[in-house]
Order: sequence, then C-alpha cells, then structure tokens
Amino acid sequence: MNRNSSSRPPTARGQRTRQKLVEAAEVVFGEKGFERASIADITRQAGVALGTFYVYFEDKQALLVEVVDGLGARLRSELAAAIAGLTDRLEIEREGFRAFFAFTARHRLLYRVVRQSEFVDEACFRRYYQSFAAPYARALAAAQDAGQVRRLDPEVLAYALMGITDFLGMRYVLWGRKKDMRAVLDAAVELVRHGMAAPQAGPPHAAPRRSPRRTP
Repeated sequence: MNRNSSSRPPTARGQRTRQKLVEAAEVVFGEKGFERASIADITRQAGVALGTFYVYFEDKQALLVEVVDGLGARLRSELAAAIAGLTDRLEIEREGFRAFFAFTARHRLLYRVVRQSEFVDEACFRRYYQSFAAPYARALAAAQDAGQVRRLDPEVLAYALMGITDFLGMRYVLWGRKKDMRAVLDAAVELVRHGMAAPQAGPPHAAPRRSPRRTP
C-alpha cells in the first residue's frame, strides 16, 4: 500500500505546488540523504513556505514514497514510448536500454533516492522494481510464445536483464562515459543475443598418424 495518503490537489495551482515539492525532494534526498534532509530544506528548494508542506504530505517519509513511485512511473512511461511499435524482441531490448540510459542522465540522483527507500519504506522499494519486472516478464513470455526468445523462466530473465541495465547505467552514465554508448549498447545486445559462452568451434581434427620409423 502506498503510504502517501494525501489526496491530489483539486486545483491546477495546487498540483503545481505539490509537484514542486516532489521535484525538490528528489534533489534534496539525492544530495543530502533522507536522514539529513529536513522539510525546511525541501520547501526552500521548492520555493514554498514551510507550512505548505503539510497541506500536501503527512511527513517526510510520505514524500519519499511519492518521489520513488513518481520516478518509477515516469521511467516506465518513457520506456513504453521508446519501444512503441517495435515487434523484434532484441530491438526492443536495445531501445529499452537506450531509454533507460537517457532517463538516468536526466535524473542523476535516481539511484541514490531509490536505494534510500529500501531503508525507509521497504514496500516502496520492492514496488519500484516489481512494477518493472511484472510486465517485463509477461512481455518476455509472449516473445517466447512467438519463438523470439528461448524458453527460460520469464521472471528470472526479467530481473537478470534489469540487473544488466541497472549496472551499465551506473557505470557508463553516472560514473562517466569512457566508452561510446553505442559500443555499450552493442555489447549488451550481443550478450542478450548470444549469452556469454564462447562460440563453439567445429569438431577437432585428429592429427595425422605418423608411420612408425623403421630402422635400417
């Protein structure tokens, strides 16, 4: 259950103010951490009065939940837009990787904020990943039925692919691009396409047998 029990503001102005608080919290939680961040820090970042916070949120934890749920929803929306109309599973994976990297580049505090939720609201943390994994597994199962993906446990496959995406984004987007991102995408897709086993060579050829030497 989402802990944030505050209702959506009925006016456009109220919705904008609430969104300012959410966007400010993403920055403050990401930079200072949940424990060190204060409500005053968040309202200052948002440019609203301190008392305004409680019009929209019960407490700091409720706001963190809103931030994490919101980031997840926006990321899923961008991933869906990136793969809309595609039918080839490998092309879908490639464009999904690309969209995730682009989102991470724009939301560079994403990793920090989401990881903090594990220790503040574990249900929120699990929901963030499960909301990606469940539809992902269904899509992979459909690709298996279509003969595009070999038979594997769809949920295991979904989490494995999410792990690849997560760590590549951390390394090559957040830590600095020492590689062309096209090369990163190519390597990731090749791993998905072929796995990591070395290509099998043909059957080894038997060495020609030597005739025994005869002594004169």
